[in-house]
Amino acid sequence: MKKNLSEILVITSYPPRECGIATYSQDLIGSLNNKFSNSLSIKVCALESGESDYTYPEEVKFVLNTSVATEYKKLAVRINSDSQIKVVLVQHEFGFFHDQEQAFMDFLENISVPIIIVFHTVLPNPNDKLKSKIQIIAAICSSVIVMTHTSANILMTDYGLSRSKISVIAHGTHLVTHLSEKFLKEKYGLTGRKVLTTFGLLSSGKSIETTIEALPAIAKQFPEVIFLVIGKTHPEVVKHDGEKYREMLEQKVEQLGLHDHVRFINKYLKLPELLEYLQLTDIYVFSTNDPNQAVSGTFAYAMSCSCPIISTPIPHAKEVLTSDTGIIFDFRNSEQLANAVMRLFSNDDLRREMSTNTLQKIVSTAWENSAIAHAKLIEELISQKMKLQYNLPEINLEHLKKMTNKIGIIQFSKINQPDIDSGYTLDDNARASIAMCMYYQHSGDIESVGYILKYLNFIKHCQQPNGDFLNYTNQQNQFTNQNNEVNLNDSNGRAVWALGYLLSLAEFLPEKIVAEARLIIEQSLPRIDSMYSTRAMAFAIKGLFYYQNYSNSPKNLSLIKTLANRLVQMFRHESGNKWVWFEGYLTYANSILPEALLYAWLLTNDPVYLDIAKRSFGFLLTQIFNKNGIEVISNKEWSLRGQEAGQFGEQPIDVAYTIMTLSKFYDLLNNEDYRLKMNIAFNWFLGENRLHQIVYNPCTGGCYDGLEESNVNLNQGAESTVSYLMARLTMENYRNLKIPGKTRTIKHNYAVEISNA
Repeated sequence: MKKNLSEILVITSYPPRECGIATYSQDLIGSLNNKFSNSLSIKVCALESGESDYTYPEEVKFVLNTSVATEYKKLAVRINSDSQIKVVLVQHEFGFFHDQEQAFMDFLENISVPIIIVFHTVLPNPNDKLKSKIQIIAAICSSVIVMTHTSANILMTDYGLSRSKISVIAHGTHLVTHLSEKFLKEKYGLTGRKVLTTFGLLSSGKSIETTIEALPAIAKQFPEVIFLVIGKTHPEVVKHDGEKYREMLEQKVEQLGLHDHVRFINKYLKLPELLEYLQLTDIYVFSTNDPNQAVSGTFAYAMSCSCPIISTPIPHAKEVLTSDTGIIFDFRNSEQLANAVMRLFSNDDLRREMSTNTLQKIVSTAWENSAIAHAKLIEELISQKMKLQYNLPEINLEHLKKMTNKIGIIQFSKINQPDIDSGYTLDDNARASIAMCMYYQHSGDIESVGYILKYLNFIKHCQQPNGDFLNYTNQQNQFTNQNNEVNLNDSNGRAVWALGYLLSLAEFLPEKIVAEARLIIEQSLPRIDSMYSTRAMAFAIKGLFYYQNYSNSPKNLSLIKTLANRLVQMFRHESGNKWVWFEGYLTYANSILPEALLYAWLLTNDPVYLDIAKRSFGFLLTQIFNKNGIEVISNKEWSLRGQEAGQFGEQPIDVAYTIMTLSKFYDLLNNEDYRLKMNIAFNWFLGENRLHQIVYNPCTGGCYDGLEESNVNLNQGAESTVSYLMARLTMENYRNLKIPGKTRTIKHNYAVEISNA
């Protein structure tokens, strides 16, 4: 175990005990560890009722027999004497502590560290005894978590709790890869079937019979319907009533002649298999008959798999289901349920639209985002003792490879499925070439070379006889009219950047690839001198800098000076005391401009280039970094001199370019502030942003297309995914960097050694 980490003790039921809160806690702890294992150490006190012989995983530090009063006192002593424990997080359900309510209350009172309590059930209209009990618990605890705004409102209106004490953190959901429905139905023997599904530990409160009683009417209109009932009977139900409830359901199926329309999957499915069943589901049915059930993990998991939902009106359903995501029906009303199912089965377009809307609605509750919300709350409680550090995700090329076919990388995706109708662009393939070269430099993975060649071939395809490049092709790789409608200067600059970067790795790449790249860039050189677009010149300078490392040429150096001098003139014309920039506005890819002058300085040693690079970059950093982290310029509304910057519409490409520029400035100027800002900027992808939501999807390896006003754009297009990958590979250079004071060798194609001594 890592030393000096703040330890969080989670008091909860825990697997292998089978119950919803045990699964919830395991998922939450897994996410906290994945994101913050360098900041927090998560341990568990497992709750048991009576005699048990569970074999727990290593994170279980204590076990509490909730039926024995003296055990609560012993646990309190052990917690108070353990200096590592900084916060206790209690997962509360009334049934856990029913036998020893007073012992539980005394236990909370005796704990000496801050307590966060999560109320999984919040009952409205409490009697005086219940109201007093909840008020006492809330007074003892530092913070109260509930999972819906409905529950928060009940605590405030019915129990008199202060809003400042309450945090709403939705039940977490799993990110899924969204496999083909056709493939999954074939896998599970459900080809050609319209699938209704419900899952969870069975008990009479689930009211499964409501759906079974609705099936005759549904099957009459849709004979291909099948209802999957996934899950074992709840262990506590088995203890008292055996399998009476399941047997009653099976008898009802026989009585109604539905044996071809109902399948009982009587086992506790492992998560991957469960998520596959949910992904093949056409409609998820949630039929509980308990109006006080605040939230359901089964309901949330189904939404994360894009299932249209038909549900009884529990608070969770009323809060997240709207007419575009699902349908609510009355408790035990089989006729309403049948009508709702038949309506959705009759309208494939509506069902597909609901599927997409459901995913958009629920994605903010991904376990990764739940972990961020919990960690932020913990950080507030123990801010003097802990500073959150986000873990670097593993490098994952899965989505980039999925987006790439024999032609190149496809421009857009719908969620995480490549949208071949969007065609291809030089922009994306140039960036993908750079990213894959960076990955090859990092890993030496020979498979990368094949991808580099694909992207290079696309760049070659885009080059015209005069040396210029076109940008847009359709799915057949034919040039489109869009090439005549937009300015292609920036695309040409990106192509030069990609070619130069590839050539800087010439000693590691096959000679054929190197020769092809050199031929393309040499053919483009006569046209570069005619570039006057700010960013096009900056991209070209980067490419020429790398090319100069490969082929030391006075002609290249002269071209770099020409472009750099144009940037200098633009800067002198536009900058002033309060606006230290090259243009009268800040748009996209801003950091590339000072970075280009930094490269020019490296090759020429001209102090003017360095001075303007530092001043302009310093100005840019003041515009995009604030107390909240990094907020790059909105793509909805550019930032104009003398006017307030636009909000929302933050895109991954701008964050990635900023990280790459910070990296170069840090490597060359050794200013620690650049490295700190690099970390802050990368954490934007991981959830340290205005919405406190992940932008990088660790499940797919893709990156979402940006932050909108109140949601993340879930599409994972080429630009965003490749931009994230470039940023992630940049951060890899600093994974084991020890700061400060030691001489370090920067891992780039130019050799620079700087000492702090």
